[in-house]
This record gives sequence, C-alpha cells and structure tokens, in this order.
Amino acid sequence: MAAHEIVDSVEEGFRVVRLRAPDAGVDAAFVPALSMLGTSLRLGDAELLYRSGSLAQVAAERKLQGIPILHPWANRLEGDRFRVAGTSVAFDRGDDLVVRDGNGLPIHGLLLGAVAWDEVERHADADEARLVSRFAFGPGTAAYARFPFAHDITLAVRLCGTRLEFATTLRATGDRPVPVAFGFHPYFRLPDEPRADWLVALPVRRRLLLDERMIPDGRSEACAVPLAPLGARRFDDGFADVDPGARFLLQGRRLRLAVTFDSGFPYAQVYAPPGRDCICFEPMTAPANALISGDGLRLLAPGESFRAVWTIHLEPLG
Repeated sequence: MAAHEIVDSVEEGFRVVRLRAPDAGVDAAFVPALSMLGTSLRLGDAELLYRSGSLAQVAAERKLQGIPILHPWANRLEGDRFRVAGTSVAFDRGDDLVVRDGNGLPIHGLLLGAVAWDEVERHADADEARLVSRFAFGPGTAAYARFPFAHDITLAVRLCGTRLEFATTLRATGDRPVPVAFGFHPYFRLPDEPRADWLVALPVRRRLLLDERMIPDGRSEACAVPLAPLGARRFDDGFADVDPGARFLLQGRRLRLAVTFDSGFPYAQVYAPPGRDCICFEPMTAPANALISGDGLRLLAPGESFRAVWTIHLEPLG
C-alpha cells in the first residue's frame, strides 16, 4: 500500500498544500493564504469541486468557489448591528472586510479572500494525510476589530483513502463568551454528466421558511427530499434538526458523493442555482441570522471549546 502524501506546490503565485491518497486516486488541495480554501478535490481525472474564477479573484473579490469556511457567521445577517452576551457589534456600511449580498446584507462572515492561516501540524503515513491550520481572533487584529470575541479557530483536514474529513475547533480565549455560528459552503459537481441527470437526496425533515431577503422568519414546515434526479429543480433552502451522521447524496453514473454531518452541525443550507453545474451541501452550526435572532445560537464560556465535524465520502460505482 502506498503511503498518503502531503505535497506543496504553487498555483497562480499562491502556495497550495495537496493531500494525496495514491492508491485511491484522490487528491485534495488547500490554500492557507486564502483562509484554507479548498480549491480542488479530484478522484482520478475527475474534478469534483466547482470553481468559477481564479485564485486572484478569490483574493481580491472574495469570490465563492471550491470549499470555503464561513466564519464567524454562515449565510446572511438581516442588518449591521447585533448584541450577543452583552457585547454590541456594528458594521460600517463602507467596510470592505464585510461582504454583502444583493440586498446589502452582511453575508458569509469575515474570513473570505486573502486571509492567511497558520499551519500548526502536518502528517502523512499509510493511513492518512492530515493538515491542521489555525486563525486567531485577538485584540489588535482586523478580524477582532469587527467581531470583538477573542477566540481561535482550528481546521484539521484529514484524507483517509476516499474519505476527506473536516474537523473544526473553536476555543474561547478571552474573558467573554463567544458565539458559534460558523459553517462551510462546498461547491460540488459531477463532470461530464448533465446537471439534470444528477441524483440528489437530502436527509432533512424540517425546512426553514424565509422572507424575501432570504432570512428565516421564525416559521418552518415539514419536508422530505428523497433520491431523485435534480432535473430543473433549484435550491436555496435552509433546514433545521439535521441528525448527527445525516448523509447528503449526489450521485451520477460512475460516482456517488456523500456528505455526512458527523457532529455539531444541526443546520444545513442547500444551494443549487439554475444555470450553474454545481450543488452545495452546507454544514452550519446555527441557522442564518443567528447572531441577531439568537435562534439555535451556542455560546462558549471563556476557556471552553467546541468541535464540529463533517466528511466527504467518494464512492466509485461499477
């Protein structure tokens, strides 16, 4: 059995760290200088991540693609002000660190684009390739100035054959509680197969109802999304009560891609826009707008840690 590998390379002037499982034919790439963005996931010759621009565009425009982490909140906030555990936060409308959606609402946190993470560990052997990186929100940093809750966030990415695991640990390092509302926004694709033919199954039971700004309005409804062709369907939906171990499926003729929400992610967003050959199964620790609504929001006491895990499983068919 060939050992797993970790290889450094350069793409568009950025250092790329690749985790490889030669026997399984899997290669996963990450860019520490772009907030540990996952830029590639290959099984043999098949690229399974959707990219819509260059790494320079990611850095300059904070363009979403690949596998970005969304922190300190995922999805949208309904305004520029919130108060959590006695701490008030207000964003400047002209702040270029705050990304906004088409309605001008803050979206996807503060770590998109050219945000460098520190590598703290790498290891490869016959069983796995593991890369661990950390980003600190501390006094004196630009991120802390916008989100004044001192904490570290650590991402451990582990490739074991055809399984790619993402384990995120948030640790409160200051003297005030830290809200937990992070998530991920992976963009998946099945190359050389028409979008309409992709089979999709969502292990969900409760859909959050949204207002015209895509903000949860406090209501929900029962739902079921069994395995069926994606066809002309579109998704931009939030879901609650996702069970630990829930398995989201994207299946084609030659490959089944499963995403499991292993622990710590009771909410999901599923995004499949019309006219784009991608679908996103987004693990979320809290629903959209949780920093303002308080719904589903966890608080870490000083010194406390929180860990959440999700995994991509690649299952060749036939």
